[in-house]
Amino acid sequence: MPAARESLLNAALAALRDQPWPGIRMVDVASAAGVSRQTLYNEFGSKDGLARALVRREADAYLRGVERLMAQSAGAADRLVSVVEWTVAEARARPLLRALLTGCWGERLPVPRPVRGGTVLSRVPAQRRADARLPGPAELVAAVRDRSLAAPGHGRRPGDRTGEPGDLPQRCELAVRLALSLVVAPAEGSVAQLVRAAVGDGLSATTPRVEDR
Repeated sequence: MPAARESLLNAALAALRDQPWPGIRMVDVASAAGVSRQTLYNEFGSKDGLARALVRREADAYLRGVERLMAQSAGAADRLVSVVEWTVAEARARPLLRALLTGCWGERLPVPRPVRGGTVLSRVPAQRRADARLPGPAELVAAVRDRSLAAPGHGRRPGDRTGEPGDLPQRCELAVRLALSLVVAPAEGSVAQLVRAAVGDGLSATTPRVEDR
């Protein structure tokens, strides 16, 4: 991502800590980033475009974090515990991520309004991606599940003719849905214990091979 674009996104996010999105002016974001207002409009097209870019970056950062945790050299249950604990902590600290995961957008946040007419016109590749349909809670759940299954040790072994790896997809999805519920209604006890009780402490890191018949 070009430095100017990243600086503008950082400036907009910093402005959100002090005032609600409707009160933030594009000229102030440009000034804080040290670029011209024209550069800002060239990158994002409009304030709505800037909002979509902020949300897209937040979603991408979250999914990269999930991939990093799922790449740990640990058992599947331990990795799912890590994802849930990290998701809950990050959502509490990052209002945009919390809104993405729960679908609850407050008036202080940059609600990602769709492009008028559904047409993506930006010449900036990163903005075209941001202007496309952004993921909602259900899409993020599916994305985390898919990344969990793609993690090392979760794929099928060579020669294995089974389809889905047992009930692992359901357990992965259950773990992330538990994370979302904990974001909305924090638990008083141990998050790890809740996750293990839900997905099973004995969940193996690999899928048992079904012998060919």
